[in-house]
Amino acid sequence: QVQLVESGGGLVQAGGSLRLSCAASGSIFRLNGMGWFRQAPGKQRELVAYINSGGSTNCADSVKGRFTISRDNGKNTVYLQMNSLKPEDTAIYYCNADIIIRLGVSSYNYWGQGTQVTVSS
Repeated sequence: QVQLVESGGGLVQAGGSLRLSCAASGSIFRLNGMGWFRQAPGKQRELVAYINSGGSTNCADSVKGRFTISRDNGKNTVYLQMNSLKPEDTAIYYCNADIIIRLGVSSYNYWGQGTQVTVSS
C-alpha cells in the first residue's frame, strides 16, 4: 500500500509564499517522476510542475519564475515552493508520483488527497 500525503496549503495574500510538501510512504521499491497538479473550480486538472528521478524539472508557463519544484530522495518527498502568489493560483493542489512497488512489476501512478491553496487579492 502506497500513500502520498500533502501538507502546506492554506490562505495567503497575493504576493505571498507557500511551500507544499508531499511525502510518499508504504511499499516503495523505486520512486520515479513526481509532480504537482492543480484544479481550480470549474476547470480541468493541470500540470504545475514535474521533477524526474534525476532531478530534471519542468513547469507550466503560468508559474515559471515563481514556483520551484524539488525533491528529497532520502525522504521520498517532493516540494513545491510557491512565491509571488496570485489569485489565479487558487486551486486544490495534488501530488502525483510514479512508483514501482517491487522488482519485476510495472510502475503505477499514485495521487495524493489534495491540499487547498487560496490566494486573496
